[in-house]
Amino acid sequence: MSDIFVLDASALLCLINRERGWESVVEALPRSRIGAVNLGEVVARMCDRGMTPDAIDTALSLLDLHVIEFDAELARASGLLRQKTRAAGLSLGDRACLALAARLGAIALTADRAWLDVDAGANIEMIR
Repeated sequence: MSDIFVLDASALLCLINRERGWESVVEALPRSRIGAVNLGEVVARMCDRGMTPDAIDTALSLLDLHVIEFDAELARASGLLRQKTRAAGLSLGDRACLALAARLGAIALTADRAWLDVDAGANIEMIR
């Protein structure tokens, strides 16, 4: 199994907010990637909490994230996961993370237990 992780938005938000399980994310962070879609979700949540663009940029720059672009291949793979994940209620961001993890042969790191109910072709690890 790979020692590379792909962070779901829930995992990165757990770290940023110091929620239960954040230590697992810190440990994985040096070997982690995050897709641009999931990073967009994180930025949106930070905005919802009233953070300014400068504060968001500063906070994220401290994490030294390795961001992977959402390209046509990932878009297709994410779309094709819709049928397998519909019953579990997974979002586009969830599917984008799983598609990236599958592409990289990495472990998708998440706090979303619904992911355990699907076979999306990626290894999944819960942070809590």
